[in-house]
Amino acid sequence: MPEPHPLLAVNELNAWYGESHVLHGVTFAVRPGEVVTLLGRNGVGKTTTLKAIMGIIENRSGSVAFEGNELIRLPSDAIARSGIAFCPEERGIFATLDVNENLMLPRQVRSGGLTLDRIFALFPNLRERLRSQGTKLSGGEQQMLAIGRILRTGARLLLLDEPTEGLAPVIVQQIGRTISALKAQGFTILLVEQNFQFAATVADRYYVMEHGRIIDQLAAAELKTNTGKLHEYLGV
Repeated sequence: MPEPHPLLAVNELNAWYGESHVLHGVTFAVRPGEVVTLLGRNGVGKTTTLKAIMGIIENRSGSVAFEGNELIRLPSDAIARSGIAFCPEERGIFATLDVNENLMLPRQVRSGGLTLDRIFALFPNLRERLRSQGTKLSGGEQQMLAIGRILRTGARLLLLDEPTEGLAPVIVQQIGRTISALKAQGFTILLVEQNFQFAATVADRYYVMEHGRIIDQLAAAELKTNTGKLHEYLGV
């Protein structure tokens, strides 16, 4: 049986911050319904890759194709409307808005976004904190809100940047269960994660980055036989 065409195909992606060339020909693909993780030490270009896909970094070249449509020359708002949603590491919660207002803020880009009831089924804490201001939420609740907010939009490809950073183990487990549930509901997820132990519980495939390049790729089934190599890559 032939493999499905990639939902996201990134080819020879380069990106610059001013004069600094930070991505050097990044090439990888994400198939429909997969959870794919970008692994690597701090500063190797993982977050920059997500931002370049979204057009947040404008100085870029190469190819970013989503559902067969080229995005490299589109602005970030048009890329979002195409059906890709980005959840940044800093979460971007509006402190002066309550949970309900934060959830309702992004516009829907497609039909099929999750209803509030389905979001609350994933994150019961949010229903309980619906009228709480963003500043009153714990770090874990802010992460739930940041993910829940993009699920309303109808985006089918979710870019999640370090969703477990700084969270308590019980919340990390909840985020893991949520990612698995979203995959079961047909979402495709590209995940940047420093916590390899967490990534190993949710991802189908892994791309390893170093110095702004993809240097290796592994399927979940290959992890056991490549533990030593991964430890060397990640410095753990």
